[in-house]
Amino acid sequence: MTEVPTLEVRNLRTHFFTRAGVVKAVDDVSFTVPRGKVLGLVGESGSGKSVTGFSVMGLVDPPGRIVSGQILFKGQDLTQLSDEEMRQLRGNRIAMIFQDPMMTLNPVLRVDTQMIETVLAHEKVPEEEARRRARDALGMVGIPSPDERLKSYPHQFSGGMRQRVAIAIALLHRPDLIVADEPTTALDVTIQGQILAEVQKLAATTGTSLIWITHDLSVVAGLADDIAVMYAGKIVEQGDVGEVLDSPLHPYTHGLIGSVPSRNRRGEPLRQIPGMTPSLLSLAPGCAFRARCPRAADDCGVMPELSEWRPARLARCHHPHLETAEQAA
Repeated sequence: MTEVPTLEVRNLRTHFFTRAGVVKAVDDVSFTVPRGKVLGLVGESGSGKSVTGFSVMGLVDPPGRIVSGQILFKGQDLTQLSDEEMRQLRGNRIAMIFQDPMMTLNPVLRVDTQMIETVLAHEKVPEEEARRRARDALGMVGIPSPDERLKSYPHQFSGGMRQRVAIAIALLHRPDLIVADEPTTALDVTIQGQILAEVQKLAATTGTSLIWITHDLSVVAGLADDIAVMYAGKIVEQGDVGEVLDSPLHPYTHGLIGSVPSRNRRGEPLRQIPGMTPSLLSLAPGCAFRARCPRAADDCGVMPELSEWRPARLARCHHPHLETAEQAA
């Protein structure tokens, strides 16, 4: 009997109904996150990756709403749950780490108050046990003197420290799923490495699954098992993280990897993808990347399907970089 994946997203569409028109922020997105695995969700700003994370958490505010699709958490469709049922899951079995820690922290409450309340909201344990778990969680994310820091207010921490507190709060219940929206962007490299190591250990030891939303390919390379690359609301490439980064199929993924500074020779101009991300309000028919794509042809006027070009390697492209994959094999 096959194990039910922690999360399975099927044909998700999340649209924003504005006065200017309908913004298809997430348009027919599907992926699976097995137990204890990390999915890297990658793309430029405006590609729809954060809205995908908010959709999973049930945190899409008007004028946005999930139009169609299923979000199956351990087989249960989250799109069919009431607000109260989602509240019981959120912060307990499913947690989110936001890019801005102040979306998690209340500025007028001490850190111990916030962390202890988080534990007691979902579990009936003695307050001393809740305090011990809060202290252990702070130590886990590298905050020195956790007993003293529990008594501090958020404004007494640096930005990086506040983010570590927010990450500690997400880890308190050892949830089945964590959605992390660029949580280490504001942290220095050594702390980032420490937190990524803790997150990997958590996934390996407790079976927690992760969706790690980022634009930083170097983070995904060291952390994720699988990668899904988003562009203009759609997944354009999907597969094992090592295979995708070593031999990308989609020209957009190719461009993203090529524009990483370490890939450029010293003294040469930095490579970049020409043009800008298109407005989701006025997408032309066909492939959204074709105006920026060096391989675009007439048939790109028709939207390609997300097709399997290699075993377990999907790309939404009429002209993928198959020759690169063959050379790398």
